[in-house]
Amino acid sequence: MKMKTKVALLTAAVAVPAFFVGPILFPPADIGVDPTTAQMALFIFLGVSDVILLGLGVSFLVFGLPLLKQVSPDSKARAWAMYFSIGYLMVSWWPHLNMHASNGLDLGGLLRIDLLFHFPLEIAGVVLAYCAFSLFRSWKGGKLEEAVTADENAALAGETA
Repeated sequence: MKMKTKVALLTAAVAVPAFFVGPILFPPADIGVDPTTAQMALFIFLGVSDVILLGLGVSFLVFGLPLLKQVSPDSKARAWAMYFSIGYLMVSWWPHLNMHASNGLDLGGLLRIDLLFHFPLEIAGVVLAYCAFSLFRSWKGGKLEEAVTADENAALAGETA
């Protein structure tokens, strides 16, 4: 089975149930105002996009690490940092936005959501920016070429990493 098919199937297997389970796990708060028809359409659009991103994030977490190890052959720590950061950036939006809908006007709850989701999202962004800079430095310094050449030579010799 092709990777695109695996990703599509896993994404759908996660996204479809998540769309229906979200309002059960995180019942929308009654704030005394019903959304307009246009607002409801946008909320549904956001709900669909969130569950698709959740499904893609789970697919990334299941299938993405080997690719990141290829992208960062000279640093396992950088590959893992990118893996966790990208995974968090993709998977965290579904519970994050559902918690916002469920929270209503509770400022204490809003602070907990911000600390639980916004702060780690900021950290993940910084980690990815550093990793991009680090990859560029490794590429510019020839370290990536050396690591790729070493991997190719090992593969030709029949060795596995």
